[in-house]
Amino acid sequence: MRHQTIAVIGGSGFIGSHLVNALVEVGKNVRIATRRRNNARHLTLLPVDVIETDIFDPVQLARFVEGADAVINLVGTLYGRRADPYGPEFAKIHVELPTKIVSACEGKGVHRLVHVSAIGADPRGPSMYLRSKGDGERAVHASAALASTIFRPSVLFGPEDQFLNRFAMLQRMFPLIPLAMPDAKFQPVFVGDVAKAIVNVLDLDAASGRTYELGGPGVYTLEQLVTFCGDVIGRHARIIRLPDALARMQAMTFEMAPGAPLISRDNLDSMKTDSVLSGPLAPELDIQPASIETIAPVYLSAATGRSRFDAFRANAGR
Repeated sequence: MRHQTIAVIGGSGFIGSHLVNALVEVGKNVRIATRRRNNARHLTLLPVDVIETDIFDPVQLARFVEGADAVINLVGTLYGRRADPYGPEFAKIHVELPTKIVSACEGKGVHRLVHVSAIGADPRGPSMYLRSKGDGERAVHASAALASTIFRPSVLFGPEDQFLNRFAMLQRMFPLIPLAMPDAKFQPVFVGDVAKAIVNVLDLDAASGRTYELGGPGVYTLEQLVTFCGDVIGRHARIIRLPDALARMQAMTFEMAPGAPLISRDNLDSMKTDSVLSGPLAPELDIQPASIETIAPVYLSAATGRSRFDAFRANAGR
């Protein structure tokens, strides 16, 4: 079935900005929900509808999805207060929101839902992030009325990412990097490939009920990724491999600072599960994933230390 009108929740963010462009390129009619229209100002030159909506309000959410052929949920968070099995921020964003989206779709007759989760999502996972992501997936799968597809990407990279850019910025600023979990494994995936994979299966009936993992062509330890960023910018900070106890002390200190922490204890718990593919990419995704070596040097080497620092401060204050 062809889905023409697409309602994107989280469309003004990192993944969303690339996905909205990709949807427009294939001729879709796109509407974007945003808390403040100014958050999506970088998309206003595109032929899209930007609608100010409180996505956590069931009435406003139902009004937003009404008339759409498909809904795509991209909303997520890496940080939240600690609780068992997860804190209120993780519960609200990763579990309650997908539940409300499912209800809104069912109530307004929207039959197609795409939900972006994460590799390692599991209600019994080692971190609040992964447990809440797992419960969010469970909420999506609970609906028999929806043709739902779940994507589980590894860590994403691309211009304005908060991963490789952060390591480049730190090496521009400091001669030493005390690195927690240096042996944690990742399979970074280009944000443009994630957008393409979603677009490629949006109208594919066989994708209904499927969960797809997304990763790039290479697996790296965290230490290897930090070293790669130093190679690209020509500035190598000395990496100090932190033992687990010191890593948790470091994370606890960052958590007490204002804004989003550089790393949290829950991030450390998430990294206990390798963020790598469990098997090959599904052929119907129709992507040849780009490597960090072909994409990242373009934007890492072009960025000045000052612009990276400004971008980091802006993101930390959100």
